[in-house]
Amino acid sequence: MKILLASRNPGKAREVRAALEGLPVCVITLDEAGLDLVGEEAGSTYAENALVKAEAACRAGGLPALADDSGIEVDALPGELGVRSARFGGAGLDDGGRNRLLLERMEAVAEEARGARFVCVLAFFRPDGWFAFFEGELRGLLLRAPQGEGGFGYDPLLYLPPLGRSVAELDVEAKNAISHRGKALAAFRAWLAEELEEE
Repeated sequence: MKILLASRNPGKAREVRAALEGLPVCVITLDEAGLDLVGEEAGSTYAENALVKAEAACRAGGLPALADDSGIEVDALPGELGVRSARFGGAGLDDGGRNRLLLERMEAVAEEARGARFVCVLAFFRPDGWFAFFEGELRGLLLRAPQGEGGFGYDPLLYLPPLGRSVAELDVEAKNAISHRGKALAAFRAWLAEELEEE
């Protein structure tokens, strides 16, 4: 089965392929499919945004499509990030700029109030119009400076006390095992494996 990943993010593509390894599926990105889609993320929930992207990719490519919407939710900044995480601070900022802005906003926040969580909702949309959602989350604490070179987005800022490392310090396999997207992908993989067995 070919699955179209409604993303141009190579980091996400690596994570999805690693999570689905061993299943008889081939994951292709928008670029690999030659599709020039711009994902519109105007919804008020992760599920709305993921579904819009998955449906648009499916309609354009004629293949079952998988899309995610994810973000970071910071306890001390309720409602400021979440579904707007990728646009935090405005369109001119890259990952590093958004990380610096978040650290500035959190500078005066005490250690015990620096809780945060990554949230991911995956939407899978089939050409017949059927769709489903798969969710995951990962809780941690916001660091006071980036830590680690791996991952993308806010990964260098979320510290995981049980592991003593940031998300950016995990390899892909370790990250997929515990991350918000990894948990959502594990749920998707379990469902997809059953579907493929029945075919």
